[in-house]
Amino acid sequence: EKKLRLFSTWEITKYLIPVAPQYFRRVLRANPDLPQGRAETEGGAKWFTLEQVLELRAHFSAEGSKAKEYAPYRPKGQPAKITAVANFKGGVGKTSTCAHLAMSAALDGYKVLVIDLDSQGSMTSVFNGKAEDEWQTIFPLLARHYGSYLRQDNQRRMDRGDPPNAIDEMLTTALDITAQDIIQSTHWPNIDLIPAQLNLYWSEFQIPVWRMAGRGWKMWDALHDSLQADGVLDAYDLVFLDTPPALGYLTINGLAAADIVLVPLGASFLEFDSTGRFFDMVHATFASIEEAENMAARALGRAELKFRWDAVRGVITRYDGSQQAEMAGVMHAYLGPMLSPNRQGFTALIGQAGEQVAGIYEADYRDFNRETYVRGRATFDETYADFKRLLLGVWRRDEIRAEEAAP
Repeated sequence: EKKLRLFSTWEITKYLIPVAPQYFRRVLRANPDLPQGRAETEGGAKWFTLEQVLELRAHFSAEGSKAKEYAPYRPKGQPAKITAVANFKGGVGKTSTCAHLAMSAALDGYKVLVIDLDSQGSMTSVFNGKAEDEWQTIFPLLARHYGSYLRQDNQRRMDRGDPPNAIDEMLTTALDITAQDIIQSTHWPNIDLIPAQLNLYWSEFQIPVWRMAGRGWKMWDALHDSLQADGVLDAYDLVFLDTPPALGYLTINGLAAADIVLVPLGASFLEFDSTGRFFDMVHATFASIEEAENMAARALGRAELKFRWDAVRGVITRYDGSQQAEMAGVMHAYLGPMLSPNRQGFTALIGQAGEQVAGIYEADYRDFNRETYVRGRATFDETYADFKRLLLGVWRRDEIRAEEAAP
């Protein structure tokens, strides 16, 4: 069982709450009802749990300087933003990037849901999740979506005087399952998880069977519609999807649900070439869905289907500036603004975190030279900073549109 480490006064004031250490200590002395932390040695540094850090952040947000942003920005009335981390090239750092973005957002004060769509379950291992079978993964939500379609189709059939199609026991069971039944808490107080395990791969065979039986079922909407129907997009600020290294039905669901798509890739020719093919396949796949749906939409006079993302960004991972600078420059020349300007470097801290199936933010900086810790952490801090600029811009745009549309 995992337990999240404590955070020192130095770390809190440097990374988590924008106040000077002296002022932080002064506020604690003046407010004895606030968490005071605990010292491991007499007169030593104070250490706090993340729950206590979040409580302190809330206090500074309410009582601190209005010129500083202590609480993370999320516009009122806007749903959570869903970010899919995807690439069908394996080993490019999808899970690591997704996990560290989720942890960064949690340290920033956001409430986060991580959904593991990869049956290998690496993300589930990072957050110490447990799933005994496919019924504790995202599978029942996909099955429920199809079961709901069958119910509606059966009603239409009966209205026409046709006999209804049978709904089997599996779908009947799924119809009673909600996202709240499968969401698990983690050792992070503000990160929850929908885990994955090997049986989730069965979805890749079951979904096309359902699609063949129910040609009107919009299978690509199953994940998003289920999360929306269960209130998940109101209960969380951010949802991160870790997708499988393949463009299968689970990845299609993840991409269709996403507002932002991040594509990790290494600065090598093979990974660049493979990622180009990934973009080609994503375009061809979603274009074919649009074409098939819009033929019927045009005939019936309905609005046409068009897939749109708020942003699609490539992220260079595992970067070695001494050997990959030229290739990274070529990639930036080709992809332009679609490629994040930040390059995720590889350091000793990243290597050790990977060996321990943990995130960099879970590492105790006392186990490293402080300079090594700061340098190793900085590469993911910068990745999150780029992502957050993107996120806030999208959220602000949506907020302005909502204000303009209001009567």
